[in-house]
Amino acid sequence: MTNQIPVRQVDPATDASNNNKKAETVDLYASRKKIYVKEVKGFFQRIRTVSLWALMGMYFLFCWITVNGEPLIYFNLPEREFLLFGTTFYPEDFILLSGMLIIAAFGLFFITTLFGRVWCGYTCPQTVWTFIFMWVEERIEGSRNKRMKLDKAPNSPEKIRKKTLKHTLWLLIAFATGATFVGYFYPIRELLADIFTLQANGWAYFWVGFFTLATYMNAGWMREQVCLYMCPYARFQSVMYDPDTRAVAYDPGRGEPRGGRKKSASKEELGLGDCIDCGMCVQVCPTGIDIRDGLQYECIGCALCIDACDEVMDKMEYPRGLIRYATENELQGMPSKLLRPRTFGYGAVMVLMIAALVFTLLTRTPAELDVLRDRGALFRMTGQGLVENSYTVKLVNKTEVPQTFELSVSGMDSLRILDNQPVTVASGESRTLPTVVVVDPEAVKETNSGIVFRARSLNDEFLELETESRFVGPTPR
Repeated sequence: MTNQIPVRQVDPATDASNNNKKAETVDLYASRKKIYVKEVKGFFQRIRTVSLWALMGMYFLFCWITVNGEPLIYFNLPEREFLLFGTTFYPEDFILLSGMLIIAAFGLFFITTLFGRVWCGYTCPQTVWTFIFMWVEERIEGSRNKRMKLDKAPNSPEKIRKKTLKHTLWLLIAFATGATFVGYFYPIRELLADIFTLQANGWAYFWVGFFTLATYMNAGWMREQVCLYMCPYARFQSVMYDPDTRAVAYDPGRGEPRGGRKKSASKEELGLGDCIDCGMCVQVCPTGIDIRDGLQYECIGCALCIDACDEVMDKMEYPRGLIRYATENELQGMPSKLLRPRTFGYGAVMVLMIAALVFTLLTRTPAELDVLRDRGALFRMTGQGLVENSYTVKLVNKTEVPQTFELSVSGMDSLRILDNQPVTVASGESRTLPTVVVVDPEAVKETNSGIVFRARSLNDEFLELETESRFVGPTPR
């Protein structure tokens, strides 16, 4: 079965008589052509280098840093606790994670409306690891032309040596990436010792192997295919673009008509624009597009074409900026606005979510007290003539040390907890206690009265919790 369809080309002048018909075959699915990216240096490349080292440094170092003997970042799934920068979070704090994800999403939307896909070009993990792998490739196999010749050349000891060395280094980087990722869930020092002494459990080997293979394939082999076909951001980014979005763009008004010429030639006499049609912008593009064709979803905003074009403009003694970060309105000679309604909208939601998250963190208590009344019965009368209600008390200790709580209840005269004893809750533990509350019938003024449960820590004088509940009794006389 072929992935091709015939397309009929018709001459309009003879269409009525069905003469001069021609058939052409068009590929429905084009096979991937390897992209050989030319190395370039420049202002934006230096910015990417700084962001790359900063992000990689944080990724590879944070799992090794400890605070008071605890990892700086550690997701302890078996114990259901998560250490982030010296603070312990539990599944009950999932709302905080949701808030952070919402902030990240609207932050991405906000930046995209202003500057396009700068996230993809400078901070996306796929971009970071791909550039690292390309750097290794360039150091071993040489420049773009040398790599192209090497791939076309028949196998030889030199080619096999270079290819083996390249893939070995790729696999080492991928293994370090996979082991580091798992190190955020399995203490990194123990993980590496267990892996190399064959003491790690099967899941540790599986996940290290999985992320090693994923990194090796994505950054080494698939590269731009991940950005073009797998990443959803490339598909929905157009919703956030408008004529005032600043993105990598070619200025056709200045560059066209394009054409080659000598440096000493006058472009005015030749009737040409500033673009000398050297193709450097295409050769340095990691997704293989021609930015001169206009805005394309494949563009990741990496600005390598800007650095390459600026270098050519310098050599030709033309002004820089033929390819630059610009808006559609700017290229058409119209005024461009930085802040627009959608920018305000995304920014406002982001600020509100940040404020809500900060407030939640500042008011977050190191423990929780929840009380649920037994709805199976209204009330019971004890043998001593007291009115009795049953409750389920839940205590959650979010501190780093065990806490012993003393329970009490108030809201009615003679109200007390039956068989009340101090309760010790371990660090990170959630403890559920069946609790019985009794009161003298004479103290019951209403059939449904509000009461307050309190839990006071005997270890921390400042830790006291309270929550409201209801007490149901007989109809007062």
